[in-house]
Order: sequence, then C-alpha cells, then structure tokens
Amino acid sequence: MEEIGKSRNAWTRGQRWVSDGEPELGLGIIRGSGDGRVEIRFPAAGETRIYATDTAPLRRVRFSARDKVRIRSGGEVEITGVREQGGLIIYETASSEISESDLSDSISFSKPQDRLFGGKLDEPADFDLRGEALRRRADMRRSPVRGLAGARMDLIPHQLFIADEVANRPKPRVLLADQVGLGKTIEACLILHRLILTGRAERVLVLVPEPLVHQWFVELLRRFQLSFSLFDEARCEAIEYGDPECNPFLDSQWVLAAVDFLSGNEQRAAQAIEAGWDVLVVDEAHHLEWTPEAAGPAYEVVRGLAETTESLLLLTATPQQLGPEGHFARLKLLDPDRYTDLEQYRRETLHYEEVAEVVESLSTTEETGVPASRLRDLVSGRPRLEQRVAEYTDGKPGARERLISDLLDGFGVGRVMFRNTRAKLGGFPTREPRIARVEDKLKWLAGLLGTLAEEKILVITRTRELAEEVLEEITSATGVKGVLFHEDLTLLQRDRNAAFFAEEEGARVLVCSEIGSEGRNFQFARHLVLYDLPEDVDLLEQRIGRLDRIGQKGTIQVHVPCLPGTDEEIRMRWLEEGLDAFRASPPGAAEIQSELRFDLEEAIGEREGIDELIRRTLDCRKRISERLARGQDRLLERSSHRPARSAWLVEKIRGWDEDEDFEDFLMRLFEHSGLHIEELGRRRYFLLPGNLKSDAFPALPAEGLSVTLDRQRALEREQEAFLTWDHPMVRGALDLMLGSEAGNASFGVWDSVGEKIILLEAWLVVECVAPARLHVERFLPQTPLRVMVDHKGTDHSDNPAFGKPPLRKGDAAALLRNDKVKRHFLPAMLDHARDLGTTKSHAIVAEALLGMRSEMAAEIARLRDLAEVNDHIRPEEIAALEAREAELADVIGNARVRLDAVRLIWKSPPA
Repeated sequence: MEEIGKSRNAWTRGQRWVSDGEPELGLGIIRGSGDGRVEIRFPAAGETRIYATDTAPLRRVRFSARDKVRIRSGGEVEITGVREQGGLIIYETASSEISESDLSDSISFSKPQDRLFGGKLDEPADFDLRGEALRRRADMRRSPVRGLAGARMDLIPHQLFIADEVANRPKPRVLLADQVGLGKTIEACLILHRLILTGRAERVLVLVPEPLVHQWFVELLRRFQLSFSLFDEARCEAIEYGDPECNPFLDSQWVLAAVDFLSGNEQRAAQAIEAGWDVLVVDEAHHLEWTPEAAGPAYEVVRGLAETTESLLLLTATPQQLGPEGHFARLKLLDPDRYTDLEQYRRETLHYEEVAEVVESLSTTEETGVPASRLRDLVSGRPRLEQRVAEYTDGKPGARERLISDLLDGFGVGRVMFRNTRAKLGGFPTREPRIARVEDKLKWLAGLLGTLAEEKILVITRTRELAEEVLEEITSATGVKGVLFHEDLTLLQRDRNAAFFAEEEGARVLVCSEIGSEGRNFQFARHLVLYDLPEDVDLLEQRIGRLDRIGQKGTIQVHVPCLPGTDEEIRMRWLEEGLDAFRASPPGAAEIQSELRFDLEEAIGEREGIDELIRRTLDCRKRISERLARGQDRLLERSSHRPARSAWLVEKIRGWDEDEDFEDFLMRLFEHSGLHIEELGRRRYFLLPGNLKSDAFPALPAEGLSVTLDRQRALEREQEAFLTWDHPMVRGALDLMLGSEAGNASFGVWDSVGEKIILLEAWLVVECVAPARLHVERFLPQTPLRVMVDHKGTDHSDNPAFGKPPLRKGDAAALLRNDKVKRHFLPAMLDHARDLGTTKSHAIVAEALLGMRSEMAAEIARLRDLAEVNDHIRPEEIAALEAREAELADVIGNARVRLDAVRLIWKSPPA
C-alpha cells in the first residue's frame, strides 16, 4: 500500500479515505464536497463526518500490484494492476476489475511503520504513555459504570439502580415516578448520559414545562457536561432565516424545549416529529391530559413523537394525579400495543396483591417459607417460573433470590414503571405542620418574618396576582429583602431571583405562584408558607416537595395560615385531620380525593358535616393505603430498587473515584498534551492551555480551569470541574493522543549485559468496526495487545525479564542506515509481530463472542418466557434483541488487528 497526499482540487465521489484521528471508523467513502468542505461516510461504523478540506485529518491510500485486499462482496483478491479513471482508482485482478469504491469498509491502515522506517521517532516515555492510554481507554469503555460515574452527584443507590437498569435495555421506554424529592431528574439525566457516552443516542429531545427549561439546561450542563440547545419560536425563526426550506430541529443534536411551545404550534410540532430522535424525555408528564373520549394537545404532540422514537422517558412524581385514566394514558404512550383497554388495566391491578404477598413472604420468612402448592398455582403455565419454584422447593443455593427476582419481573408494571417512596428508602427529614388560624394573613406573615430572624422562607400562592400583592405588602411592612417567582417573568428573571434567594446574604423571602411548586429545588430552606391551599392533594405534595428533598438537613416547618369560619379552614382540617397530608405524603391521595370529592364539596358548601367527612376520610385512607401496600406499591418498591445491585454499582464507582493511579496518569497525559498544570492541594489542580499540541483540546477555557478529582469537593465547589473518566476533557485528551502520531513510533537503548539484540516492541489493537448503537464495546472494546520480538524471530512477549526494560534515549540513525536491518530484519519483525497479535486476538474474540452470546441468550430467553403471560414485554423488544445478537456476532467475528505503535530497542552491554 502506498500513501497518496491530499489533492485539494480532486475530492471525487466514491474515493476511499481513512481518518488519521479515528482509524477505528474503517474505510470512508466521499459523498460530496464543496464550499471548502468534504463529506465522508464511514459505512462500517455507520458514521458520517464533514471536514474542512484544508485541515482534514485524512489520508487517501493506494494499493499496489501483488497486494491482497478484501472487497465489499466478500472474500479477498490479489491486485495485478492499478490505473486511474475519472478521479477513481481502478484495481485490476486476475479475473476482473474493481473500483476503489468496491473495497471492504472495514479495511484498516497504519502509519507507525512508516514513521519507523523514516526515522521519525519519539522518546521511550511517549511510547509507554501511549500504551497506558490504550489500556486505560479499553478498561473505561468496557466498564459497567461508564456514564454513571461522571455525574457531579452523591452516589445515591436507588438512582444508580434505576439508571443502570433502564440504560442497559435495548430500547428503554419507562415511567420514572419516584416520589417528590427522590431525584427523577437525576435518574433521567444519568440514563441520557450513559446512552450518549456509549453511542446509543445521538439525537435527544427533552420536553419540560416552560418554567423548568433553564433549570434542566443548567442541570444537564453542570452535573453531566451535556450542552443542550434551547429551542423556542425565536430560535426556529433565526434558523429558517438562513434557509427557509429547512427543518430547524435538524440544526442541533440535543434539543431542550418547553412542552407548550410544541403543543401550541402545529407547524413546529410536525417539524419536531419529522426530525426524528433516538430518545424523548418528557418531564411533569402528569400534565399530559387524556380521557377515553379526547386527548389534550400536549398529549397528542408527545404521542406523535413517541410513535417515531425508540426510547421514551416519562417523569412524574404523582402518577395518579389525573386518576387511573391519566396513569393508563401515560402507560399507553410507553407501549400502545400493550395498553389498549382501560377496563382491562383496572382489572389487572387487582391481581398484584397476591403476587406482592408471596414476594413479601419469600423475602421475610426463612424457616417455613411459602407452601409449594401455592407457588405452583401462582406460576402455573410459565416454564421459567416453574423451574424457579422447583429449585426453591429443592433448597438449591440462591434459589429464593432468583425466584423473587423473576416474580417481580414477571408481574405488575415493574418493567415500565419505577417508583420509590420516602417510607421505603428512609432517612428523610420530618415535617412539622404549624397551623395558624388568623384574622389577617399579611399581618401574620410579617410577624412570622420577625420571629424567624434570618431564616429563609418560601411562600407559595395559587396566582401571580396574589404573589405580587403578598410581596409588596410584607416588604413595605418589614423592609425584608424578597423576590418574586411567577409565570410572567422571563426565564432569566426567574433564575436570577431563585439564585438571589439561594445566596446567604440574598433575599430572605421568595414568593411564588403555583409554578413554584413544580420542579424547583429549595432544600436549603426549612420554612414553607402555604399562603393558600391547592385544591389538588398531589399538588400540595409537590409544594412541600420543594423543600422536602434528598439533601434537606433539617426539620421542615410547614406553616398553614387560614381564616376561621371559611372554606379554607374546612379544607385545612380535611388535609390535616383526615389525610395527615402536611406531615407525610398520603398513599393513594388522588384516589381518596376522587372518592370523597362530592363529600368535601358538600361540607364546604354547607359549612357542616366536617367531622363526619373526616371520619369517612380516615376510613377511606386506611382502606386504600392497605390495599396499595399489599399490592402494586409493594411490587413497585421491590422492582424499583434492588439494594444488592445498587451497592455493587456504588462500590465500582468509588473504585474509580479513589484510583490514584488514574490521577497520576491523567496529569502525565495533560502535561504531554501541552497543558500548564499547577497543583492547588490534594487532588486539586489549575489547568491552563499552555503550549497545547492541538487546538482541538476539549472543554478548557482560555483563562484556565480549576479541577478536582474528589467527588465531595466537587459537590461543595461547583466552580471546580469534576474530572472522571466520563468527563469530556478526559475522553477528549485520550482520543486526541491516540488519534495522533504521539508515541506511535519510538526508539530506546537498553544497557544490559549479554549479546547484542535488536528488539521490536509493538502495541496492536483488536477492534470492531460497528455502528455505535450496538455498544459493542461492552463485549469487545478496542483491546490492546503488547508483543515483543527480536531480530532472530524469538518471541519475548510473555518473558517477565523483557516486560519493562529500563530504556534511555538514543539515536536510531545508525541502525536504520544499516541496509540489512532496514530491508530484512525490520520487515520480518513487523510481520512476526502482526502474526503474534493476530494469533493472540483469536482468544480475545472468542471470549467476547462467548460473553455476548451468553448475556444476550439469557436475556432473550427471559423475555420470551415473560412474554407468555406478561404483556408488558413487547414482541418488538424481543425481536430487537435477536437482531442485535446477530449483528454483534457478525461484527465481533470480523474483528481486526491494527498495528497502533512500535518501538525499536537496541539491547547491548553498556559502553
């Protein structure tokens, strides 16, 4: 093979080129060029790149006569002649002619030997650093916590479990319904982060209520280093101004927008659906209104998007807020083929109690266990579960745990819905209601401000007008610093006011309208004033949930002022005495409210019968909460968090966090890249661009950046970047080095007694060229192999004495001037090294295939069994796994070995 230099005026469609920066993409084919750009498709990897023609990191290659090459149609041919025709290279073979466009897409090329023969050699330490980078990148890419470890967050077990469980599914479509304050946003972002980092999601659309747009943007950027584009009408019009015929939603890969923006604009909704997405995320999904007779505009937009998007995440802390119909509607979005009949769904939920009771007994009863006859009746007709029951009754080790796991998987909505509760997880602060019957709420609030000294107070009202009136009156009466938060403020104004409230010396009071009760987190405050009461019980829980969240350290004071003898006092008594809603979230609140709605309205309207209403409420609450505790809630709590798995994930991530060898390697990598590094303290550094070797170094501002590798400090100091394997600066630095020539050809002198020997040390990489969506790196990441041979043909790869030779710098010119070395020894040693690498790769590929087939076969068998009686398992899900297994087997079986780096070593006695 010969290298052809770039011809800036001859980019021809159909030419084959290879990327120096991303050799793992395989052979690219030009699709078009113009305006100083060239577009290249890499079919084997399923990727397309657009480069500036003047700086494209590309090489066109030309094979020569007697070279053997693979072709697209399969097999290998030997070239007998070469010519050019219409800008394309035509290869002649013994039986036909082929164009360069017919070459196999997975052919790889290597430059290390070119640099070696040309004498362009780096220092021995550069070769060592490159080898370490290859090993560490492979470990990182195969890690089960990739995408989970890099978030700036506490390692909260239930959040990690859900993210791991969902992100590992081939086409995740789930409802995240943890109670308020348990971190649904974090769970969704973790899932997105993992899908994006592993290449399984390129186009992502996140839809949220308009007041939460900027909060989501900041959360994605600050915690996960994911920079989403904010879309609204002005953004779309600006994009269309330059190209009126374009679809503006194709302008960005990651889009964040308000639900109302699309639901209120048919044109934009149609464009968003047409643009196509890999993942759709919808926050506060309880606002998607649906009845058997009609669907709201927001629901229709989400349904249109969901029908054309493989992965769907719906978020709501109050899945029952719109009653069973609303909950069914959200499940219908996730799986329209499964959830077709509302009444059937209602009947289904009645069966959960028996399953939950059996699971509870299996979990808590070690001695007597559960009667075998009852278990057999429960799983009758289900071969997999029947086998699990037989193993359990035979007393096989681990059988109890396997049976519990499969029962949870096989019944209920655990496949599509995750819901953790405070009561189950524990460790949350208490709430203390402070009921105040007052004649003048404003005067009472002013007095409360005086009593609470410097405490922060969040005040929530139903309307913007009332919020404005309250703030004006109390600031006038007390002089306290306060700010507003309501729907008529711009996003920027709301964020500034929220930030000012959070500052230690900032506003003491934040007064907000009802929108302040959704999505925003104010857990730094402990005092909540419910200036009026919402009509919906779930909405009350959302209000309190602004303070009652993970991270809240103190007891939450819920202040409830009400005017005696009014409708509000009756509602307050019903919430306090009947539901105990100010102290804890009442299970089944929406169902209780629906059942007693007319009784409550009658008590309020007639100003009597409140005591009887409270008695009926207590009875209803007890009955519904007991039923839920016995049935669906208990199943959901068990399937939504499995402590053994989450503990394993936490341990793995802590191992990453505490790896000091990684820290040492990272600083050496940064230093090699040309960064200026100042050590600030334990695991803290200040990074400056310095003399960067590449202008493409990622995520580093010109003014420098303070970084830490300590998770706790990163949580306390948001201005410091948190460096982990997942951080774009770390991933970018690795890819920049391994995509360059740095360290890929080196020379060193080994002063050692004994005979003089020429050694060739090489790093070869076993890799697959595959579309990112397959996530083949779980089974076979780019795996480095080290081999060492001498000029006599002896293999020293596994000889400990040759493992880490003490090398010093030297000049290879004398060796390379030796005609015998250059023309005989080196080519033979390179061929021998490649042959050794190819031989060693067979075991690696076989192991990867075995691991892949074992994992995929077990999952396919499990889903087939579950699908027999659990309609939550969609046929498409099984078909997707089967297709993925076939694709993975093909790409892993065709893994190639690529020479990545070589080092020539002169071993001789010291002078």
